[in-house]
Amino acid sequence: MIAPALFVLVVQANGWIAAPSRPTVGDTIQLERTVTAPPGWRIRAGRLASATVAEPLGDAVVVASSGNWVVRYAVVAWTPGEITLDMPPLWRLGPDGTADSLAGGTATFHVASVIPDSVRAPAPQPSLGPLRLDRSSPIPVIAALLLAGGTLLLLIAWRRRGPRVVAAGAGLAVDPEVADARWLAAGEPKAVAARAAQRLRRAVAHAVPDAHEALSTEECLAALERARPDAPLRDLRELLVALDQVAFATAHGVEVAPLAARARALARELHGNGARR
Repeated sequence: MIAPALFVLVVQANGWIAAPSRPTVGDTIQLERTVTAPPGWRIRAGRLASATVAEPLGDAVVVASSGNWVVRYAVVAWTPGEITLDMPPLWRLGPDGTADSLAGGTATFHVASVIPDSVRAPAPQPSLGPLRLDRSSPIPVIAALLLAGGTLLLLIAWRRRGPRVVAAGAGLAVDPEVADARWLAAGEPKAVAARAAQRLRRAVAHAVPDAHEALSTEECLAALERARPDAPLRDLRELLVALDQVAFATAHGVEVAPLAARARALARELHGNGARR
């Protein structure tokens, strides 16, 4: 608590008044002065400069009051004690352009410290005795460790759970193969030729693995000839070449249905020979 002291409004000889009556360091202090002027005249206040112990909080405020003019500055002080500020000059401006200057003079006010008197000269204090250790129970720590360990084990077990068992559903129904006649009626002889050639090449690859479907027709026949000289190479060559021509639109007016029927029969024959071997 701040020690009480006697403070009064300070009225200087040149008319400056400080308010409040008991300011402390950091408070906003209003410095006011009443100036008389003839009717029609105005008052203009100069700019208050900053000092090391106090500084203004803004420009001056000039207010007309009962035929006079009140000039007010807002300042703040940073140092306790008796403070004297050099105030700027004031100007009285007439309606005809004449001017009259008034000396600003000085404003003196007292600022109290916010630090109590007991703290200004602190007395040495004896050292504190040793602090007694708090003997807390280890049970909460052990319980927390056990709980954390159990949670960790549960998380590991959950992460390592077995794969889910999915019940086997009913087999998907496969649509029957579209007959060649329907494709031909729809004007798609290329599709019929491509399917017949694929079926025949698959049968050849089943009989001779070296003659797989990734080979060209000539390479496939050459591999078949090396592995199976007794195979119907002539029929295979004629059928595959004819089907390729239809599939790639290099031959026109060719009856595709007989070629597809011959390809199916030859594929069954190759499957049968491969099974017997």
